[in-house]
Amino acid sequence: MAAESTAFTPLTLPVLPLDDEVVLPGMVVPLDLSDSEVRAAVEAAQAAARDEPGKPRVLLVPRVEGTYAGTGVLGTVEQVGRLAGGDPGALVRGRGRVRIGAGTTGPGAALWVEGTRIDENVPDPSPSSQLRSNKEDPHPGQVDTLVKEYKALATAWLRKRGAWQVVDRVQAIDDVSALADNSGYSPFLTIEQKLELLETADPVARLRLATRQLRDHLAEQDVAEAIAKDVQEGVDKQQREFLLRRQLEAVRKELRELNGEEEGEESDDYRARVEAADLPEKVREAALKEVDKLERASDASPEGSWIRTWLDTVLDMPWNERTEDAYDIQGARAVLDAEHSGLRDVKERITEYLAVRKRRGDRGLGVIGGRRGGAVLALVGPPGVGKTSLGESVAHAMGRRFVRVALGGVRDEAEIRGHRRTYVGALPGRIVRAIKEAGSMNPVVLLDEIDKVGSDFRGDPAAALLEVLDPAQNHTFRDHYLEVELDLSDVVFLATANVLEAIPEALADRMEIVRLDGYTENEKVVIARDHLLPRQLERAGLRADEVTIEEGALRRLAGEYTREAGVRTLERSIARLLRKIAAQHELGERELPFTVTEDDLRALVGRPHHVPESAQDPAERRTSVPGVATGLAVTGAGGDVLFVEASLADPETGAAGLTLTGQLGDVMKESAQIALSFLRSHGAELELPVGDLKERGVHIHFPAGAVPKDGPSAGITMTTALASLLSGRLVRTDVAMTGEVSLTGRVLPIGGVKQKLLAAHRAGVTTVVIPKRNEADLDDVPAEVLDELDVHTVTDVRQVLELALAPAADGAAPEVPVAA
Repeated sequence: MAAESTAFTPLTLPVLPLDDEVVLPGMVVPLDLSDSEVRAAVEAAQAAARDEPGKPRVLLVPRVEGTYAGTGVLGTVEQVGRLAGGDPGALVRGRGRVRIGAGTTGPGAALWVEGTRIDENVPDPSPSSQLRSNKEDPHPGQVDTLVKEYKALATAWLRKRGAWQVVDRVQAIDDVSALADNSGYSPFLTIEQKLELLETADPVARLRLATRQLRDHLAEQDVAEAIAKDVQEGVDKQQREFLLRRQLEAVRKELRELNGEEEGEESDDYRARVEAADLPEKVREAALKEVDKLERASDASPEGSWIRTWLDTVLDMPWNERTEDAYDIQGARAVLDAEHSGLRDVKERITEYLAVRKRRGDRGLGVIGGRRGGAVLALVGPPGVGKTSLGESVAHAMGRRFVRVALGGVRDEAEIRGHRRTYVGALPGRIVRAIKEAGSMNPVVLLDEIDKVGSDFRGDPAAALLEVLDPAQNHTFRDHYLEVELDLSDVVFLATANVLEAIPEALADRMEIVRLDGYTENEKVVIARDHLLPRQLERAGLRADEVTIEEGALRRLAGEYTREAGVRTLERSIARLLRKIAAQHELGERELPFTVTEDDLRALVGRPHHVPESAQDPAERRTSVPGVATGLAVTGAGGDVLFVEASLADPETGAAGLTLTGQLGDVMKESAQIALSFLRSHGAELELPVGDLKERGVHIHFPAGAVPKDGPSAGITMTTALASLLSGRLVRTDVAMTGEVSLTGRVLPIGGVKQKLLAAHRAGVTTVVIPKRNEADLDDVPAEVLDELDVHTVTDVRQVLELALAPAADGAAPEVPVAA
């Protein structure tokens, strides 16, 4: 555009302020005359127009936050009348831009200013506008392209709004300045954007600015429309899926009615199943939330199958199912006695539990603080004593359902608490599955082999059992899979273990320990006669009137063919005997009925494996030489007899010192050192040749070297063996002993007295030496065992030696055994 001389037209006009609004040249706007400033400006313009030809003129000046713009618009008052609402108003048309100068005076109450009319057909004389015009002086072809672009953008925007008449008016505008100022009608422009258009005097620059503003708005509108379209599509899809599901339910309902099926037979209507189920309130709320998720989830989503599996598990749980306890205390005790012989402690504990439950129920104390009267018992004892089968008998006696949970070898914490539902193939823990299998909330749950639970990188199951077996916590047990509270306070938990020390201390503290220390020989005979023999006769296909086993034969099977705390090996021996008889009968070698006597055992099941020391030839007994003593120990299989052998090395070939063999633990090695030190310091008092202990090496050996051994209870046994070795006096064959020894010769208490005395009784020992402070433990030993044992309680090693060592006149050869 060629530069021409700028025409300046001085003007004196009343100011009509526009708050937060901008009017561009060419725009026609209605103004409310109820505003005092607007009315004053119009009245002043009308007063000035009386002396001048033409319409009244005002200066439309934008006012933003109380600040007037530097550029205004000359406006003419086209008409004064009433607005659509009935208020007085004026119609003003913008004519051209005016650069505002200094204030002046004029008629009326309006503010008058001097201004200079800006000729928009020539460049702006201001330095900034002149610089912009020099940089952006367009070619006529570029101006035409800009006009076409603006009209295309404006047409697209107006068509979206449905303003077809305005489209024609815009297309009819050819003047660049008028076309640019026409964007002042755009409602999406901000006050700042309109001010920028007002202050841009160059028409081409103004049109370029308006084009950019319109292009940006259309881009934002396209993004907003795309987002709205996506949202609408998602909403439409959900609504369509919801309607289809409702239609599907209606079709299924019609099909059920057509086929005569009941409403409850529909397995997919989870909402109806949840509402019909007898669930606790919190469980119902959680289930309904999952149903809501299921209804919103699509059929292709894997979450739907997870929710269905979870809902099936929750609905299958017996939340409010409970069996009535049998409060016939005498009848329950009779059931326990009929199904198990012996085991007096555990029978008394179950009887006490039932009696307390009955009294609590009679007095309305069934639930206290949300907790019911469950029980947690740990049955600890050697294998084969009936711990597992006792659980079934307890459930039978109480009238409850029984579930067994095998924990042997479990190393995954999720086996107890369950897996999180986010994992593929997630399942609830074994405790929840046991409740579900039982079908009631108060079963008898047997946690079998709890001492065999391990731990690895997957967690510690024993730690997870802390909450399950804590009566103060298990009424709010939470499984990771269910994630709802499960009340376990009414469950009777029976845990079985072989070794109490293998159970973590915190877990053992939560359980009431009941020890099952093994059976006496008489109890084994009764168990074999009343329980084992009938069961094995059935398994062998024999009747009770076809094969009879005399009590003497059963006693010999229990005493000489087996040596165990329980009765598993005894049952296997009976099964082997019956199989042999059945096979001989089928081969025609034996006629039935047949009675098995003691003399028949050797021909049927072979020679005895465990002949008591007292029954052996005196020359073949282990204690037939000095330096061998009989001790008592406790193993995982119950009590057992432990022999201690001692010898002195040749002074010319053996080195001095103490040698210990037999896989001994640190505690047992220390006991051997204490025994040796006591004899060295008190040997003269005991009339023993202690000089040999200083000059010759001492070797102490515990046979069965493949079996690890530890503990302090062999202290007096080692002392007796060494004293026998030095004195040359034999240790009595019928004497067994147990007790810890101190450096001063005191005999200190030990554990496992009952198991050790039972083992001594099984081995044919008749005299037992125990510490004086263990005398109270004899109350737990069966009376029939005590009647056959001569138990001596001692406080000093000297008493042990007097009881255990045979007199010198009855001793063996005076030569002391020498280690090769």
